[in-house]
Amino acid sequence: MPRVSKRVVRLGVIGTIAGAFSGLFGIGGGTVMVPLLLLWLAYEEREATGTSLAAIVIIAGIGALLNGVFGNVDLSKGLLIGIPAVFGVVVGTELQQRLPVRVLNGLFAVLLVVSAALLVF
Repeated sequence: MPRVSKRVVRLGVIGTIAGAFSGLFGIGGGTVMVPLLLLWLAYEEREATGTSLAAIVIIAGIGALLNGVFGNVDLSKGLLIGIPAVFGVVVGTELQQRLPVRVLNGLFAVLLVVSAALLVF
């Protein structure tokens, strides 16, 4: 039996955690996967973000499908959010390429702390 590297196992664990959080709360990429890729596997910020976005295509598609089976999807509102979000993705990706990694890490940390505070209070 071929031996699986620790890195591959860690990627599998990160995917499982992100998938579970995505199913439970509708999150998984930015709030779960990116920090784990940064801290646990020493990814660079841009590589972690891109990898997370690639994985989210699969995670979000399956999550939307399963939630649709349970009647929890409002497709028209999803489109109203998703279509303009494409513009935001283009702008955000362009900005990400121009900002220093240290600034990106700081902004991401602030976003997580503010999000946590708003959820708690």
